Amino acid sequence: MGVQCIMKKPKILLVPYPAQGHVNPMLKLGLALLSHGLQPIIVTPEFIHRRIVANMDLNDYQMRFMSIPDGFSGEEGPYDFFAIEKSMENIMPNHLETLLHELDEDDDGTVVCMVIDLLASWAIQVATRCGIPAAGFWPAMQATYRLITSIPDMIHADLISETGCPRHEGTVSSLPSQPLLSTEDLPWLIGTQASRKARLKFWIRILDRLTSLRWLLLNSFPQEFIIHDDEYQGDDYISPPHNNLIIFPVGPLPEPSLTTPKNPSFWKEDTSCLEWLDHQKPNSVIYISFGSWVSPIGDAKIKTLALTLQSLNRPFIWVLAESWRHGLPNGYSETVSKQGKLVLWAPQFQVLQHKAVGLYLTHCGWNSTMEAIQCRKRLLCYPVAGDQFVNCKYIVKVWKIGVKVKGLGQKDVEEAVKKVMKDEEMEERLRKIHHRTMGEETSSRVAGNLKAFVLGLNQLQQNSLH
Repeated sequence: MGVQCIMKKPKILLVPYPAQGHVNPMLKLGLALLSHGLQPIIVTPEFIHRRIVANMDLNDYQMRFMSIPDGFSGEEGPYDFFAIEKSMENIMPNHLETLLHELDEDDDGTVVCMVIDLLASWAIQVATRCGIPAAGFWPAMQATYRLITSIPDMIHADLISETGCPRHEGTVSSLPSQPLLSTEDLPWLIGTQASRKARLKFWIRILDRLTSLRWLLLNSFPQEFIIHDDEYQGDDYISPPHNNLIIFPVGPLPEPSLTTPKNPSFWKEDTSCLEWLDHQKPNSVIYISFGSWVSPIGDAKIKTLALTLQSLNRPFIWVLAESWRHGLPNGYSETVSKQGKLVLWAPQFQVLQHKAVGLYLTHCGWNSTMEAIQCRKRLLCYPVAGDQFVNCKYIVKVWKIGVKVKGLGQKDVEEAVKKVMKDEEMEERLRKIHHRTMGEETSSRVAGNLKAFVLGLNQLQQNSLH
């Protein structure tokens, strides 16, 4: 009787930046790589891993989830950008290196590649030290990647200082086939002057580390420059920051299907809002969510928005975490109970798919933007931080599938709602961008690019054996 030979799948380590908006697309990437004969392992710091274990059934996923110490002493957070950066640079590298050695010593296949979120660029150095080929992963819009890689050129052209400050107000970048960006669109211009300088340093460090990558996977579609008619602005070519870098657009990554688990969530979802939606008229509901990562917009603005939503006399669902609710008027939830529903966290994709939802007031995070396009929802844009301003510029000026809200007061929101609802051509623009970015042609391109990446990885392995 012969001995059955069980093929060991090669391991591919996925290292996201520790935030839900980064873990979700990395998990989708892992699910996509499963069909290519790889064994994905998602590695997160302990404070993120605890949330994953508490709110997800890991048995639903055909991949492993592993944690590394983060130095936060078991605290739940939330942690600010700089606390996480300090942990990534000073605590996590040694622990990841130890984990890699342990994985290589077991009998379940070797680690053949690491896919590293560019915002977790610290892990690139670990891969280099361990002699493991590394691919970068950009979880956001291609246009934002172009903007970040143009930082040296902007400094050279004296558009910004070496500390990232604009030399003048107004337009700072006019990259080919890209809408004009202003000073307020730059992702590092957040907080105090010292904070802005530190954030620019963070991005420049990423650009320095990019040079040791072999591949870059973009969670973005090449056709970012599609406008409302049949004209196509821009092309699929992306200038790499160094000549040996091979770039694969792999977005939008497919949503989990009926045979795969749903999108992961770090928080318990309130599914009662879906039943509530069933009792609302088609296209009548405003869905409001400012994402999982951005800091609270402040008690005063929360109160202003609360009163505005009440005055609109339209049904609404508002995702508002407990830590954000201090600004609500007393008894607000009970006062608006017949008009609106407040939830701590919602199953967003299912909410956006619902026929009752007509408008989405959003912070313009990239994952939320792609979900809105997939569900063909009109957008009210209120960007708060980071890449959201660039995303908003495309939503409003290029794709014309939304309107920017100037403020959260009654007049500003009412004007935006009227403008977006009166635009009779917006539905057709949504249909076109949905078809061009979510259709069969795009799905085939994503599958082909992922296959090309895996083939390149396999070729590299074979060459290393000779």
